Amino acid sequence: MRFLLLLKVAFRAIARNKLRSALTTLGIVIGVGAVIAMVAIGEGASQMVRQQIAGLGENVINVFPGSSYSGGVRGGGGSSSTLTEEDVEAMSKQVPYLSAVTPVVQTNAQIIFANQNWQTQVIGGSVDYTKIRNWSIVSGSNFNDSAVRSAAKVAMVGQTIVDNLFQGEDPVGQVIRVKNMPFTIIGVLSKKGMNTWGRDQDDVLIVPYTTAMKKLSGQTRLNMAMASAASAELMAPASTAITELLRQRHRIGPGQEDDFTIRTQQDVQNVMGSTSSIMRVLLAIIASVSLLVGGIGIMNIMLVSVTERTREIGIRMAVGAKGWHVLVQFLSESVVLSCFGGLLGIGLGMLTAELVSRFARWPILISAESIFVAFGFAAAIGVFFGYWPARKASLLDPIEALRYE
Repeated sequence: MRFLLLLKVAFRAIARNKLRSALTTLGIVIGVGAVIAMVAIGEGASQMVRQQIAGLGENVINVFPGSSYSGGVRGGGGSSSTLTEEDVEAMSKQVPYLSAVTPVVQTNAQIIFANQNWQTQVIGGSVDYTKIRNWSIVSGSNFNDSAVRSAAKVAMVGQTIVDNLFQGEDPVGQVIRVKNMPFTIIGVLSKKGMNTWGRDQDDVLIVPYTTAMKKLSGQTRLNMAMASAASAELMAPASTAITELLRQRHRIGPGQEDDFTIRTQQDVQNVMGSTSSIMRVLLAIIASVSLLVGGIGIMNIMLVSVTERTREIGIRMAVGAKGWHVLVQFLSESVVLSCFGGLLGIGLGMLTAELVSRFARWPILISAESIFVAFGFAAAIGVFFGYWPARKASLLDPIEALRYE
């Protein structure tokens, strides 16, 4: 009962100066709203990154050729063509932690269908390429081992090529020309969207890697090798086993640098996760500044209120109120102001996040945890910044307070 009476008195005191109270809570409203909106946008971006990384495949391990070193000049990664088909075959047979391995050959080509043409990326892989990339086929089928051995001129196309070249026609069974050679489309890949580097994954033509090497690019070495670990826990031991195998096959002695580079899906996820975490923390810190400014505003207005109500405080003490009664009364007013601002801020933050998502097409993720933390922080600010004015009021001399004009 006393608690309800305390709240009633606090609301009555706040309502005396409605405009001043509203302006005082504005800082808290903006601060809480900014925290919730920024965290929601940051979490949404992190979730999008995780989905994009998952779109790369399942437990993927990428093996790239290393850098070359000649005449005191070091080339970039991939400038040394050290990966061969035999290396990939050895990985498949001798590394027990892998569920699938594929060579990868990459080139660019113009493809022509009827009177339409399109410049795209051509990827050569084995029958396991779509399995490693976790890429389903929505129409038609994958090529088989026989097509790989014979370097058959067959291909699977991504949705971007379907949209730009076929315009409503069924691509399966159609013949396109790639570098003036006829290729038969045997499958259509499901839509994957952009990857973490902003590249359209659906703008791709996938062919047997032997076809890409012998008939499209003329390469004798691989651009990379791609493998899939049997489970997420086996990615680390699989990477170690691949490293040991390739060092042995490439006759790399102790102390010598590897002529290849291994990157796992977990490595990419850790890097992107660290970046996202840093951005979320920075956004939360920036938004928290508004909360602190709002807290200073509450302290300022409560100090003014103590000065304005000095005589009232004296009367309360004269009729028997203790110092802690006055302390609790003013502290409750401060907390009510901050909590009311926190509630309005929650609504503002959710509305802002929703508007950003709708108009900027940016993903958001509003979590209950961020709402509770922001509201709790607002209440704590009310207590922290309201304590000094409340204590100042509780320490007033009743006689001096009654004399105050």
